[in-house]
Amino acid sequence: MIGKNVIKKEEISGVEVKETLEEFSQNYELNYEQNVTLNHLARFPRFSLEDSQEIMEKLENDIGLRHKVAVHIVDLIPQDLSDLRLIFAKEPTQVTKEEMDKILEILDQYYPEE
Repeated sequence: MIGKNVIKKEEISGVEVKETLEEFSQNYELNYEQNVTLNHLARFPRFSLEDSQEIMEKLENDIGLRHKVAVHIVDLIPQDLSDLRLIFAKEPTQVTKEEMDKILEILDQYYPEE
């Protein structure tokens, strides 16, 4: 990455990375790391781009989660409270069981088809 400057640093969801790489691959050849990333992202069920953005918006606005945590939730798609607790294990703010139940309800509305 010699000669490259970081212009902006922001967490983005896996589906955004996948779509960006697919778009990029139409005009350019992907390097090894990009190919591995794209293959990995294609193997697992994901929310659509529109759904992931809606979910992140709901998690940030309705529940008050940080953007980074919302991205992790959308990428990992936790299916129960124990999965969700693992995401919050190292977070500085505590989330109540009621908030976790609400997160799971939001995810159930958009759950991707396998």
